[in-house]
Amino acid sequence: MIATRDAYGKTLLELGRENQRIVALDADLSGSTKTGLFAKEFPERFFNAGIAEANMIGMAAGLAAGGMIPFASTFAVFAAGRAFDQIRQSVAYPRLGVKIVATHGGITVGEDGGSHQSVEDLAIMRALPNMTVLCPADGPETAAAIRAAAAFAGPVFIRLGRSKVPVVFPDPCPFAIGRGATLNAGTDLTFITTGLMSAQALAAAAILKEEKISARVIHLGTIKPLDIELVVRAARETGAIVTAEEHSVIGGLGGAVCEALAEGCPTPVERVGLRDVFGQSGTADELLVHYGLTPAHLVEAAERVLRRK
Repeated sequence: MIATRDAYGKTLLELGRENQRIVALDADLSGSTKTGLFAKEFPERFFNAGIAEANMIGMAAGLAAGGMIPFASTFAVFAAGRAFDQIRQSVAYPRLGVKIVATHGGITVGEDGGSHQSVEDLAIMRALPNMTVLCPADGPETAAAIRAAAAFAGPVFIRLGRSKVPVVFPDPCPFAIGRGATLNAGTDLTFITTGLMSAQALAAAAILKEEKISARVIHLGTIKPLDIELVVRAARETGAIVTAEEHSVIGGLGGAVCEALAEGCPTPVERVGLRDVFGQSGTADELLVHYGLTPAHLVEAAERVLRRK
């Protein structure tokens, strides 16, 4: 069990040691986002913008225009919301290589409640031209995604979490932007998941196996560009899809998959996620149960979609 934000902090520090062009920015949350590790070793390459997220993005854009590789971090709700205009105009529009690492995404932020639980950030960032959107499943994939983002020529939004999550990938993890990974073979239906829901889907697939139902599990660490070939192939081969994300079902992974299948292979789909609601205060585990993001809920979604097959 490791929090993806912890893997980020460790990897950013490693990158800082390897490349003098790596710089880090934060909006007074370096202890939480784990950029504090970088700041301690490279104070001359770390910039605390204070509680001024929009200004932080503008600073990062300037650094990118000057040839640096900036990683700008804050909570997902602030990155995608408070700084949206600067991301749109100063990063995405000129296609500058700013890497926006948004931690504390989703409802597993927990007791901070709905005001701090970003359930719309993937949809917002996915809609931006030129923006690449990543949502890794665990620590090893986060480390690989951060390295891939650093090497990528363009803006990247990376959504990470607060809570520790199960490890599902080997370390080191193979990762390529725009490519998904099949975590479990199956022929009756396919779970297409992202973030922490990929571990939940593996658990659901194990439950279904006891019921003689064969469930494929595909993890998409990249939400945009979507691995359309992998998604369409799964739809053709299994004939039923369940998407799962710690995010609104509107505009995120579920929306992206439905868009791809509507054009490439119309297929019955059940979307598991928040149903057009905000989060609320509670422990991470309580909230996953409340909003239907557990293996048991995924099993129920699988049974529903199989009836529509």
